[in-house]
Amino acid sequence: MKIAVSGKGGVGKTLVAGALACFFASKGMKTIGIDADPSPNLALTLGLLPEKTREIVPISENKALVDSKTETGFSGIYRLSFTVDDIVRDFSVMTPCNVNLIVMGTVRSMGSGCTCAANAVIRALLRHLVVERNEVVLLDMEAGVEHLGRGTAKQVDIMLIVSDSSIKSLETARHIHALAKDAGIQQIFLIGNKVANKPQRESIEGFAQENGLNLLDFVPFDEKVVEAEMRGETPLKDRGTVAVQTIENLGDKLIRIR
Repeated sequence: MKIAVSGKGGVGKTLVAGALACFFASKGMKTIGIDADPSPNLALTLGLLPEKTREIVPISENKALVDSKTETGFSGIYRLSFTVDDIVRDFSVMTPCNVNLIVMGTVRSMGSGCTCAANAVIRALLRHLVVERNEVVLLDMEAGVEHLGRGTAKQVDIMLIVSDSSIKSLETARHIHALAKDAGIQQIFLIGNKVANKPQRESIEGFAQENGLNLLDFVPFDEKVVEAEMRGETPLKDRGTVAVQTIENLGDKLIRIR
């Protein structure tokens, strides 16, 4: 099962991606978490301590690794055919909830024609993880699907778009939905997050109906999540919080949908 999670910055998509990854791992499913957001925070959500997260070198910034895969000995000419399975083995980090984490780093649009060496490695690694491996893969993405590449995006089983009730995040969700549909992703769902009251819920419901978005569920606003993040702790430490429980229930839904 390959699940991409996207949404406007600040809507809580990393919490959704992390909670789902930990939930699948708790069910005995081998799970890989991919942080493909330019501002990576998935490591903290998965329970790594801040000092440990600072030690992680994103794949795109690992010059020795990139050079080992792409150098040809000729300036400006890169090798674009190489294996990447060893990257998963050697550069993933095991997190406290038994999810293997890979931090991608900044990824330029795969449709932009860029042939830089780091992009070539990222593109090959994303394809390997989504297309060729059997584990559950959770991708915490920036607001879009371009960096997956059209061929890879088609192999994603489910796209989850996370939004709160603000019109800015809902409009971003509508845009992401259009991009995902155009890229060939078949199952696309909206998740309303940080929902504190009935008007917020109705706002998300109304927008989804008006714009043809398939609304999967709502995750309620949870003060305990805010407090955990203020302390620099993972909100997943207490699986009894209402937000985490709701996301875990979503995990059960996704298993049935798949």
